[in-house]
This record gives sequence, structure tokens and C-alpha cells, in this order.
Amino acid sequence: MEYFFNFEKIAYLKGKRPEGCILCLVRDRDPAVTDLTVYREEDFTVCLNLYPYNPGHLLVFPHRHIADLRDLSPPEWLRLQEVLKIALDVLTDEYNPAGFNVGCNMGLSAGASIEHLHYHIIPRYPREIGIAELLAGKRVLVEHPLDTKERLMKAFKKRSSPDGRR
Repeated sequence: MEYFFNFEKIAYLKGKRPEGCILCLVRDRDPAVTDLTVYREEDFTVCLNLYPYNPGHLLVFPHRHIADLRDLSPPEWLRLQEVLKIALDVLTDEYNPAGFNVGCNMGLSAGASIEHLHYHIIPRYPREIGIAELLAGKRVLVEHPLDTKERLMKAFKKRSSPDGRR
């Protein structure tokens, strides 16, 4: 039997974790965390997932530390929808996926491993299941996350938001 290993993830799981909320640390540009931010504006950040399901797997989160959608103010709610649309447009232009999984998990029982509200945007493709996933339950990424970061940072920079904010 063959095995697929990701030695970096085990170091992450067993290693020393920074103090505090990981998304607040990303927001604050803390050097203790890997910064995979591709877009930032006054109230929201868009970053890559450190362990993506597919290339372009994004997290969209408010800078304000909240855990429940209902705690967003009406202007934050509207801006979140605009930022999600911008992110979907950028991913469509750059990767041309066949579809997306878009959603958030609220609460540990719902699968939220980070207690800071965030949306996942995962580009999806036809027939994306491969031999590694089929036989070993592992995903094979076709693009290094740092290459994805550079590619998407350029794409977000080209696209300005509807009200001119960046």
C-alpha cells in the first residue's frame, strides 16, 4: 500500500500555535502567522486557505471579531456580499471553474474550527476527483499556494470594487 504524506501539515498540527484568533492575527499582519492575503480593504480581508481544497480556495472575513452572521451591521452585511462577488469574479476570470462551494460554518458543532466569522469560497471543476483522492483520500493540488497568492493578488489589484475601495 502506498501513502501520501504532507509533512508540513503535521508540523503545523503539532507545532506551537500563535496566541489569539488566527484571522485577527492575519488581519493585524502578525509575523507569527503565514500571510496569504490577496485582497484587503477597510472592513474585510480575503486570503487563501492555508490548506486549500482546490487552488484558489479563499477565506473572506470581517476585520471585526465576530462569530455569528447576525452580528454584522447592515452596512457590513452589504459590503460582505460585494466582497464575495468580487472574489467570485476574480476566481472566475483567473481559474474559470465550473462552479463554487460558498458558505460559512457558525459554531464548533457546525464545523467552524476558527471562532471568527469567515466564508469559504472553493472553486470546483468537473471530474476533479483523482486517483489519490479515490484510493488514499488525499487531494492533489496542481498549484502551489504561494503561486496562487501572487496570481490572485495581481487579479484583485486589477479589479477595483464597485465603490472604488480597495
